[in-house]
Amino acid sequence: MSEGIPNGDESVDHACIGQEEEVDSTPRKTQSTGTRLWERVRSRLIRPKLDPQTLQNKDWQRAVIGMNGVEVKLSMKFTSREFSLKRMPSRKQSGVFGVKINVVTKRERSKVPLIVRQCVEEIERRGMDEVGIYRVSGVATDIQALKAAFDSNNRDVSLMMREMDVNAIAGTLKLYFRELPEPLFTDEMYPNFAGGIALSDREAKESCMLNLLLSLPEANLVTFLFLLDHLKRVTENEGVNKMSLHNLATVFGPTLLRPSEKDSKLSSSSTPISMNDSWSLEVMCQVQVLLYFLQLEGIPTPDSKRQSLLFTTEV
Repeated sequence: MSEGIPNGDESVDHACIGQEEEVDSTPRKTQSTGTRLWERVRSRLIRPKLDPQTLQNKDWQRAVIGMNGVEVKLSMKFTSREFSLKRMPSRKQSGVFGVKINVVTKRERSKVPLIVRQCVEEIERRGMDEVGIYRVSGVATDIQALKAAFDSNNRDVSLMMREMDVNAIAGTLKLYFRELPEPLFTDEMYPNFAGGIALSDREAKESCMLNLLLSLPEANLVTFLFLLDHLKRVTENEGVNKMSLHNLATVFGPTLLRPSEKDSKLSSSSTPISMNDSWSLEVMCQVQVLLYFLQLEGIPTPDSKRQSLLFTTEV
């Protein structure tokens, strides 16, 4: 049920089945009804290894698992990989999800959107040792609750985050970037990044990629540098959280770089086979671009003030 997985995903509506962590197989003397029920839910969902096409063609909307008078009702549906990463511009410019990043930062009088700063701060406060942080899905209902709170400028959003599972906060951050009307690397410059990452000459590649990065609009650049710094800190705890630079690039690459629908190469694909090939190549490219910047040390900033602006709300 991970977000942003290229080969499609299955969305589960109920909070009780929103996690993807491996169940501890260590024998226990006693297990509660809830624990045994949860293992049965996981068994029903994971062990069959259902093919996405099978899910798409069959009715898997309802299933009931019962034990000792307790029933869990599941509502599942197949979501194609194209739709799972589709950018969803908002019709309401008063919120933050689906609204252009420069509009949000101008309204907030900040350089980095408040939602990005708050989610990062909470994850760094208590999620850096969380196994699979950003890879493990959060509870869908919690993510939607946080999304609604940010969109309505709820003053209690910080308190809400403190009481939620950290994976839901990570999921909210990913959802924000995925729903931007255009990627953080912009539709216009995406082809240039794709071309730059393909260069074979090391010095030419570094010069090209850095120049492209520093050519991004200010709000996009500063937000990316802020996120990049955070992701590098996440990998400092790789021994505990199991999140390497490559894992993070795989999670965030398509989220930060995938073009909006009108500019995606996928829209011009003529056959299912070429569509699959095109998708795979694009995803690989997006992962490689982000991985390149994650591995690159000493990324310069456009001016001496830019770095200090990463953590301030002053204009």
